[in-house]
Amino acid sequence: MASDSRQRARRRQALQAHGASHPRPQTVTDPLFRGSAFFDPNDLVQVKYEMLRSVAKEGRAVVDAAEAFGLSRPVYYVTWELFKREGLPGLLPRKRGPKRPHKLTEEALVVLAQAVREAERMPGGAELAELLVERCGIHAHPRSILRRLLPYLKRQEKKRPRSPKQLRSILRST
Repeated sequence: MASDSRQRARRRQALQAHGASHPRPQTVTDPLFRGSAFFDPNDLVQVKYEMLRSVAKEGRAVVDAAEAFGLSRPVYYVTWELFKREGLPGLLPRKRGPKRPHKLTEEALVVLAQAVREAERMPGGAELAELLVERCGIHAHPRSILRRLLPYLKRQEKKRPRSPKQLRSILRST
C-alpha cells in the first residue's frame, strides 16, 4: 500500500514537471476516475481524452462531459479542435507566450544593422531602442534588441561578399 502511494506521488510529480497535471483534480467527478488504479484525475491529458471520448462514443452532452471532467465547455471545443488537427499529441500541454520573436522581425533587424554600419561602431542597447522607435515605431527592451541583433550581425558577416584580395589571403592561410 505504501509503495502504491509513493508511485502515485512520483507520477504526480512527473505530471507537474511536464505541465500536464490537472489544475483542479478534485473537480473530476466522472465514475471512471473514482478509485481506479489506471484513471488518474491528476493526468490532464488522460482527463481531456476521456472527456472527448465520452462525447464522441457515449453521446454525452458537451456541457455534462466538461463538468464531469472538471473542465469548461470552451476547453472542450479547443481540445476537440486540437485533437482533430494533431491527434493525441494535440492534448499535450504547450508552452505559453510567443513562440518566436514578434517585434524584432527581419525588417527591424535590417534597419538596426544598417544603423550599426552607418555608425561604424556598436551603439548601446538604449541607443538602438531609440533608433528602432524612430525608424520603425517599434518599442523593444534594449537587452532584447542586443540579444537578437548580435547573432544577426554575425550571420550577416559570414554572408558578406569578400574582395579578391581577402579571398586570396584566406586561401593562402589554409
